[in-house]
Amino acid sequence: MSAESAKILEVSDLSIDLATPAGGRRAILRNVDLSVSKNEVLGIIGESGSGKTVLSRALVNWISPPLLPTGGRIAYRGRNLLDLPPAEMQKLRGRKVAYIGSDPGSALDPTIPVGQQIIEKLRAVEPGISTADARARVLRVLDAVRIPSPAQRFHEFPFQFSGGMMQRVLIVDALVTNPDLLVADNITQPLDVTVAAQILRLLRDLQRDFSTAIIFVSSALGVLNEIADNILVLADGRVVECQDTRGLIEKPEHSYTRNLIESLPRIWDAQPTAAAPEEAVDDKRDVILSVRDVYRSYATKDRQRLFAHRVVQAVRGVSFDVYKGDNLGIVGESGCGKSTLSRLLSRLEAPNKGQILFKGQDIARLGGRKLMDLRHRFQLLLQDPYNAIPPHLAIGRTIAEPLRIHGGLAAKEIRERVAATMNEVGLRSDLTDRLPVGLSAGQRQRVNIARAMVLEPELLILDETLSALDQVEQGKLLDLFEGLQNRHGITYVYISHDLSMVRRVCNRVAVMYLGRIAELAGNTATFFDPAHPYTRALLSAVPAIEHKPYDTGTYLLEGEPPDPIDIPPGCSFRTRCPFAFARCVSEDPMLMKRSGDDYAACHLVTAGAAAPVRMPAVEVRAS
Repeated sequence: MSAESAKILEVSDLSIDLATPAGGRRAILRNVDLSVSKNEVLGIIGESGSGKTVLSRALVNWISPPLLPTGGRIAYRGRNLLDLPPAEMQKLRGRKVAYIGSDPGSALDPTIPVGQQIIEKLRAVEPGISTADARARVLRVLDAVRIPSPAQRFHEFPFQFSGGMMQRVLIVDALVTNPDLLVADNITQPLDVTVAAQILRLLRDLQRDFSTAIIFVSSALGVLNEIADNILVLADGRVVECQDTRGLIEKPEHSYTRNLIESLPRIWDAQPTAAAPEEAVDDKRDVILSVRDVYRSYATKDRQRLFAHRVVQAVRGVSFDVYKGDNLGIVGESGCGKSTLSRLLSRLEAPNKGQILFKGQDIARLGGRKLMDLRHRFQLLLQDPYNAIPPHLAIGRTIAEPLRIHGGLAAKEIRERVAATMNEVGLRSDLTDRLPVGLSAGQRQRVNIARAMVLEPELLILDETLSALDQVEQGKLLDLFEGLQNRHGITYVYISHDLSMVRRVCNRVAVMYLGRIAELAGNTATFFDPAHPYTRALLSAVPAIEHKPYDTGTYLLEGEPPDPIDIPPGCSFRTRCPFAFARCVSEDPMLMKRSGDDYAACHLVTAGAAAPVRMPAVEVRAS
């Protein structure tokens, strides 16, 4: 077979415009050329707004007005998809060309069992298939993507699946018809690192088993390094470079690609830039936040018994200190309790048990005016830059809202404070009276930062604040946070699943698993000498372009954590730990001191210790 005949898809000189309401047109893609061969994985990378998603949808002819193709061809085995009638394209799209998007929740019907949904898709493209054959094929592919108990889960609804398992269901939906080409658009972006690594390894295995060509679109070069044979770089709707993966990373030819690689956060090849060096952590520093033996649980309906309830154990006995000027990172998989902990730290919720002391005052027990007087000193920044800003309020008024709520300033002083804060976070003054419509995700997040900073807080809690942004915009905001800390002495708590970001900015790191802290250590110890097997598993799953000391094949976890409703006795990590032994079954390890300010909750680490070293007690100030 010649190289030319092995081409599954060839795109030549493709251009797409966006028709504007005013009657004009804006170029989205310009003169794009690419091709993908049988068994090849082609990666496509670019920043937000580069045209990646439009291109990925165009490759399966899934675009409609106001997006308008203005030139070029998209040829699948010689047939131009742009010229096919809708009925012909529908047959081809379902049978030979498949597409997976980044939001599995919206792609699945919540009212129909997942197995039935996939059978309906299979029957649409193969009308003559029998029910028994369709069910057998779906079960075979469910098993191939490593969904446990496929016969049982075949009958379950989407809400009974985690995000990672729903993404696997979409892969089944795409592969059940044995397509030649699979287009995957940012499918790992919403997943935490361990699940994303599992999906990448799964796709590689499936590509080998099904002989499928894959076009994998991503905004993360580290992800493409893990899966792609060749990488195409897209900037402002144009292809600026296309090379084999190793060649592109080691010898990029275009300045845009070089800048993209240089801006990529490193974990093991770089030093952290945190304003507070980890060596400065000692008992003499001021403690701004103390968390002691905090628990938070929720009652949920028992689906098996009428009127019965079960308990979700979200946070279980968490203790740590945050020092003034600290950058503490809190990491872990989805469902580990990170976001619940952020709500407790910011006093959006109260713990069932334990103390949360801000400068000696137990905020868990404060209420009313006393809590309000204290709240302006600590602020929470959330993940979604769109829903966090009122669309009907001018930007200046949104930023001024906390000042009006807390009172004490005249109108002129409020305007001056808002103007100064907008300038400091990089927002133009002409945005003051504008509505947020049209702002980019990065600009919206700066509005959120300004709204928090206008109160001049001492502590900022960032709950996945940068996860919705591309790596370039993330870097800009991390530089902003560092500058704010240098000028104002702010303390940060970063809650994130992005370990490369945590490596860059945090001087201490807490690793959470199933509501508990598995390890609490300095930056260097966490990334170069982790004590807990779970920490090593997380590090092995990080997508990177550098050499990783923790090999994915050795350390990567399979499956997902146990249900927080039914946590196993003993060590909660033992069901996934490759090193578990008898003691792990019967005894739950406590957080024990390794050395200095480093702690770990693992029997392998503490086997020779005489007794646990608890967090020191703290004095509670009268409120």
